[in-house]
Amino acid sequence: MFRTRRSPAVPRSTRSGRRPGALRRLARLTTPLALAALGTSLVSAPAAADEAQAAAFGHYVAIGDSFVAGPMVASARMPLLGCMQSSVNYPKLLAEELGIIEITDVSCSGARMEHLYEAQFDDTPPQLDALRPDTDLVTVGIAGNDFGFSDVLVECAKQSLRNPWGSPCANHYGDELDQRIEGLRSEVSGVYADIAERSPNATVLSVGYLQILPESGGCWPSTPIARGDVPFLDEVQTALNEMLREEAQSQGAVFVDTFERGHDVCQGSDTRWVEGLIPEDGAPIHPNNLGMAATTDFVHSSLGVPVP
Repeated sequence: MFRTRRSPAVPRSTRSGRRPGALRRLARLTTPLALAALGTSLVSAPAAADEAQAAAFGHYVAIGDSFVAGPMVASARMPLLGCMQSSVNYPKLLAEELGIIEITDVSCSGARMEHLYEAQFDDTPPQLDALRPDTDLVTVGIAGNDFGFSDVLVECAKQSLRNPWGSPCANHYGDELDQRIEGLRSEVSGVYADIAERSPNATVLSVGYLQILPESGGCWPSTPIARGDVPFLDEVQTALNEMLREEAQSQGAVFVDTFERGHDVCQGSDTRWVEGLIPEDGAPIHPNNLGMAATTDFVHSSLGVPVP
């Protein structure tokens, strides 16, 4: 198995409880008033505003599955039914931070790669149809459902009842899960090639999956994965992210590594980025508000674009 590694981490807004975007927005509101009160000239402000606007993206398309859509993540607004798309998922938070006015978020819970090319529901067009020649930013989070991670976790939970201290799930699957990952390579590569063809001038980001389980130990029975299967599944997820990195980069996309340890389902509600089987903020085994905020930070940092 390959393990993904993050470059030296930048300070995370989620650790302090205050988001940088919120502080910047407050500064943008208060600074002009202070300058006006002091009688300071604002002649240069239009030029600065134009420069900031020029740094922003014009048309942003968010593609992906439920780790992008954010089903059941708590927010003030109701989710988009059908796809269960949250109003506080990371594409919307990112667009707000970067001042992107035109965002097309087609992420959908349950989406597989086939739904990038064909309708998932009667009223849900193929996700790649959202791409245009003038699209200049694309984020993609896909392949988890094609791999079948939800079904694997359910099977491993059932297996854990037989032997909670052993590795019954690893014994059950053997090398099958490695083979599944390898079998997805050409399809994943094709997705990024097709995105590049439809939106040739876009910056394309492949966003990896947040850590679900810890490296070892686990938290059975609240998350019923046998102790010996916790490292097995952690390695499987690491290998899936590594495959996504390799295939996205082979087509010129940038991989966003969100796999920062210490925020798995076994952590407390003020620390975890992914909910457990009994969720408090989000769907089971899916990102919560903290996870969406952290992913926004990872993606924003990868872009290297200042807030306008």
